Amino acid sequence: MALSQSSLSEQLTELIEQLPTHQHGKLIQRALSVLLRISGEEIDRLDWKILTASLEDLEQGFQIFYRYRHIRKITIFGSARIVPDSLEYRLAVEFARCVSQLGFMVITGAGGGIMQAGNEGAGREHSFGLNIQLPFEQGANPFIIGDSKLINFKYFFTRKLFFLRESDAVALFPGGFGTQDEAFETLTLCQTGKYGPAPLVLIDEPGGDYWLSWSEYIRKNLLKRGLISPEDPNLYTVTDNLGLACDAIRDFYRVYHSSRYVNGQFVMRLTGELSDEQVEKLNDEFSDILVKGRIEKSRALPQEIGDETEHLPRLIFDFDRYSLGRLYQLIHRVNQIGSCLSQADSPERK
Repeated sequence: MALSQSSLSEQLTELIEQLPTHQHGKLIQRALSVLLRISGEEIDRLDWKILTASLEDLEQGFQIFYRYRHIRKITIFGSARIVPDSLEYRLAVEFARCVSQLGFMVITGAGGGIMQAGNEGAGREHSFGLNIQLPFEQGANPFIIGDSKLINFKYFFTRKLFFLRESDAVALFPGGFGTQDEAFETLTLCQTGKYGPAPLVLIDEPGGDYWLSWSEYIRKNLLKRGLISPEDPNLYTVTDNLGLACDAIRDFYRVYHSSRYVNGQFVMRLTGELSDEQVEKLNDEFSDILVKGRIEKSRALPQEIGDETEHLPRLIFDFDRYSLGRLYQLIHRVNQIGSCLSQADSPERK
């Protein structure tokens, strides 16, 4: 039901009075300021419809995912046209079952094909469905329809935001234009540091060459011509082995936990503390990605006090923010040399 003008005015007045003490008061004030500025400009009614629908998409996404914010999730991409009796469909079911047993929840596009297989394998309890309103191909599949974790988005760009914002890993099965778009956008965001670090796994059926041929194209037409960095293929893993695909995701979080920037420094949180000798080896091998200084051990920085990861040991360094492929190599090495620190079969909670 639409708010009356007087009711809206009362709620705005109450909100503004609470801003000085609200936990996110400054950010709310910024958001309101943007709306006020736009309201004073000459824009079309269609612009307001786009803005409003986008905010409504974001609102429902924020609300539904918030309660699951401490659980790691994996997004599964792939064709809506893969039929249930195909090998690729059954492979996606088994993969989703495998990662859900490792402690991940699964996010799919809620449609048929590989999306349906992902929800089927993970089960309703461990599934999210991010549906898109389309004139064809996109009714919610029976394994997620009616679930409280099914979200219906108006726009692709808001839907895509949640696929990656909420995921700690991405798996891609064969697909058409949409799947290729998702593969390249995810890689672009990994390469520019806008997503991750997180594992990206491209899964072929046993003996299949869909992603293998794709990877060969990348090496022949992009890498060979110098259009990407030599280390960029480290951003993804291509495999036709389901066990290796699950291991690549699980092992990424064996010692590495998460990361962020604090005052320009890259802060890598770990599930266990490395020895001085191990850190020295990392400095010997990865000094090329440092702007200055060294990789050093640290506890939580002052800006991180109160953070839910405050108790975790850290590595801090001045990363050049360009060598993302090398950063993924560093994370892989940390997981290798520190593997004895964590014997967990499933990833830590976020």
